[in-house]
Amino acid sequence: MTSTLIHRHAPAEAPAPRPAPERLPLTTLAIGFGLAGLAEAWSKAGPALALPRAVPQVFWAVAAIAWVWLLAAHLVRGARSGQRLSSQLRHPAQGPLAALAPVTAMLLAADLFTFSPGAGRALFLLALIVSALLAAWLFGSWFEGRLDLDAVHPGYLLPTVAPGLVGADVAHTLGHGGLAWALFGVGTFFAVVMTAIVVLRLMFRAALPDALLPSVAILPAPPAVAGLAWFSLNGHAADPVAQAIAGLGVLLLLVQAAMLPRYRRLRFSLGFWSFTFPSAAAVALAGEWLQLARPPGWQVITGVLVAVLTAFVAVIAGHSLRLVARRPGRA
Repeated sequence: MTSTLIHRHAPAEAPAPRPAPERLPLTTLAIGFGLAGLAEAWSKAGPALALPRAVPQVFWAVAAIAWVWLLAAHLVRGARSGQRLSSQLRHPAQGPLAALAPVTAMLLAADLFTFSPGAGRALFLLALIVSALLAAWLFGSWFEGRLDLDAVHPGYLLPTVAPGLVGADVAHTLGHGGLAWALFGVGTFFAVVMTAIVVLRLMFRAALPDALLPSVAILPAPPAVAGLAWFSLNGHAADPVAQAIAGLGVLLLLVQAAMLPRYRRLRFSLGFWSFTFPSAAAVALAGEWLQLARPPGWQVITGVLVAVLTAFVAVIAGHSLRLVARRPGRA
């Protein structure tokens, strides 16, 4: 009887503490980047299709909301996580993807500039500073000698190439011509160097794991963004430099076509957002060329390209929502 009373009044064992959640994968930042690329493609197509300004602004608004929401989600999850941000940035697969946040901000700054020049310039300057500091920090960590070539993937083009080439186009739009040329030089240098390293890794090392295979879709992005920046800097002239950039872009798009059988075998993941921005940049540049060359039916072709791009992004967004709904704790 005594033992029964003691057992009945003994304090219950405290439940085991729940483990701290992991940080959100930096892959999710590609969502805002892809949506901003889609908005830019609609903005470039606007004059050809005689669209009211409100049409591309809908896409810019969606991109801005997604970017802000993702940043907030990363900050909230990061505050609850036991993982340090520096360890995530040092991760050979995830670290370079952090550049997606400030580069997306650059694109949003160009649109914001049309409404508030001061706010647009401030956002661009902040994004440029963050991009430069992040790139410098990443290079410092890579120069420690712990990075293996097998760990390199096309996402390494994001912190090295994207800020320069995207920044050049945006800086010119904001009226900073000298800065635009400087950024174009930086972006072009790293486009040559880093693309060579990435191609070397893809050709002579083991195939990328399925989780990283969508990053190969990033390869056509540098010539597409370089072409857009060159048109802005050089007065939209179809000169030999623009033609050379376009030729390289077409070749890398053909490589993507050859990769389609491998892409189709992949299980869907949020990494599929890697397909969106390069596709959007290619469509935006194609629209620029169509407007310059004006072949028969060029306006119809422009409309079809942006419509197909929009449907493609919508399909990826729909699959993403279903994936997050099935696995809310891991998104």
